[in-house]
Amino acid sequence: MRLSPGRAAVVGRPVGHSRSPDLHRAAYAVLGEEIAYDRQELAEEELPGWVAARRGDPAWRGLSVTMPLKAAAAACADELTELAAAVGVVNTLVLRPDGTVLGHNTDVAGIVGAVRAAGHVPAVPAVAVLGGGGTATAAVAAARELGARSADVFVRSSARAGGTAAAGSALGLPVRLRPWEEATGALAGYDVVVCTLPPHGADELAAALGRAAPATTGVLLDAAYDPWPSAIARAWSAAGGAVAPGLDMLIFQAVDQVRLFTGRSLGEPLPREQDVIAAMCTAVGRPIRVPPAVPRNRT
Repeated sequence: MRLSPGRAAVVGRPVGHSRSPDLHRAAYAVLGEEIAYDRQELAEEELPGWVAARRGDPAWRGLSVTMPLKAAAAACADELTELAAAVGVVNTLVLRPDGTVLGHNTDVAGIVGAVRAAGHVPAVPAVAVLGGGGTATAAVAAARELGARSADVFVRSSARAGGTAAAGSALGLPVRLRPWEEATGALAGYDVVVCTLPPHGADELAAALGRAAPATTGVLLDAAYDPWPSAIARAWSAAGGAVAPGLDMLIFQAVDQVRLFTGRSLGEPLPREQDVIAAMCTAVGRPIRVPPAVPRNRT
């Protein structure tokens, strides 16, 4: 498939630090796609008008959406994928030739890919999520994709985690909200742990894990990737577990964005897909990591 030259961008505020341009440009170079990919800093109130101005423009393929625009992006879409509707937040807007906009959430695929590339995940893993915000809803959806039958979400405030519980309900995955104080003694027993807190948000927990010195064989994904390694990543590694940084999540979520921005469906393999992933990893200084081929729910 070869489309006419196009444009795409990452939008958010701040957005200057984003590695998405590096990832997308590397992917399009391998694919031979002429898509210029840039950054655009926007406030929430600016996003609807900015998207509207690009509707129907044949050059524009899509937008990668970062914080704090993920909730606002959902309202800019004419249609949401089933997964995006269940998760409730959107990190991808596809600008279609007919002028309509499709909203999707590729963070789910990013979490699944990063976790599988980092270490062994059993067929029915026990999954824990740290935090109850927007990324936590994607982590709950990823738990379902990984084969979990439920997910435990450790939060400081249950009142702020209503969206996470609702996402689990929409996806048919039971979610149990657990007090934050229980995390130290419980985490080592999980096969997969996804930390969705901002940078340094889990430092106190990491110190407690260091004192408790648990042993684990599980995989930890810390969605934050600056600074790296994070305190919780160091503590988990010291306990014997495998670790994936948020940068790996960013790489694997971008793969599905590349599919969509080049006119492909979510279930359609990219030409030379492993070469694409390798180029993206190299572009951001990560070891080349390709997850095992495991069928995933692509709704």
